[in-house]
Amino acid sequence: MTDRNDPHAPADGKLRIVHVFRSPVGGIFRHVRDLAEAQAAEGYSVGVVCDSSTGGAREEELFQQLVPHLELGLHRTPMKRHVSPTDFLAFLRLFRRIKALNPDILHTHGAKGGVYGRIIGTLLRVFGSSVARIYCPHGGSLHYDPATRSGRMFFRIEHFMERLTDAFIFVSRYEADTYARKVGAPKKPWRIVPNGIRDEEFDPIETEPAAADFLYIGMMRDLKGTDVFVDALARLRDRRGVAPTAELVGDGPDKARYEEQVRRLGLDTTTRIHPATATRKAFAMAKVVVVPSRAESMPYVVLEAAAAARPLVATRVGGIPEIFGPESVRLVPPGDVEALADAMAEQLDDPRRASEDASRLREIVRPRFSIDHMTEVVSALYRDCRAGRPAPGLDKRPIL
Repeated sequence: MTDRNDPHAPADGKLRIVHVFRSPVGGIFRHVRDLAEAQAAEGYSVGVVCDSSTGGAREEELFQQLVPHLELGLHRTPMKRHVSPTDFLAFLRLFRRIKALNPDILHTHGAKGGVYGRIIGTLLRVFGSSVARIYCPHGGSLHYDPATRSGRMFFRIEHFMERLTDAFIFVSRYEADTYARKVGAPKKPWRIVPNGIRDEEFDPIETEPAAADFLYIGMMRDLKGTDVFVDALARLRDRRGVAPTAELVGDGPDKARYEEQVRRLGLDTTTRIHPATATRKAFAMAKVVVVPSRAESMPYVVLEAAAAARPLVATRVGGIPEIFGPESVRLVPPGDVEALADAMAEQLDDPRRASEDASRLREIVRPRFSIDHMTEVVSALYRDCRAGRPAPGLDKRPIL
């Protein structure tokens, strides 16, 4: 909670925190929910502002669970993913809503939320507010190739936006290094704060009696490697003469294309596709979890699968090697169908070894990724930004 002896604290002693992001799906949404709930439990006043046109039934269910923790409310308004003529109208709506909330902290997440929130925070300062502007990329624009026109444009925007930023939070060393390489080493205070998970997520999960061989759970888009996973299923079928069974769980812009891919490859009798559902419920549906991503930052699904001791196949991208630690030798190259199929076959064919691998990874993850630590470090950064001093304990190592 806010220190009441702090001259920068709000008059009522309750720091007013508003989280701003675009898309209420996937890792960003999980990160904001966890942080908002923990901050509310610490006694802060918390609000959330995000897009109203993204998400489905599962996201609505999660919002209903979150709302009781939001003293400053849930505010949803349309925000396009890409640059659009409607952005100015969206900005005006957001400005009015956020100004009315009178935040002490604007914690922005992702590329679009980061631009909207930090510009709004800067305008609020012009009108006399002392709001602190925090930015966490969560991958976002950092996934773009700097050799492309769009990549160069986004990185120029990111570079400019640092002027409107009081501190950065990166969820992995990979994300911090990527920002430094593509945008430039940040001159403002920054901290690496890995995603955290709850104690109960380390409880074991009982696999369903009729469980499939493999599970993919996450956003249905090429960035997450959904197409590579389906191709690997076909490759295993061609090698063995019998297709493995699989469950695909999630929603996203390319879902219809993957349904067509499953039919085209003749996998429709052994592969089922479901809407998004609770992660631990999905884990019980299959023997092995597969995370075939082409790009990541610090994916929750890997942390959740590791905590639940689920046999796991994942790619060597983003912060995943940081999660696996000494077990990272098991990771496979992104986009490599043959390597993914090999790793999937190894986990399926030797259940005892798969279980031992999962148990070792669980013990690696347990002491390093907690919501309590995540919240504590973020709160300290808030206090230091509002006090106008460099945040103590910032990671001073150079990032390249």
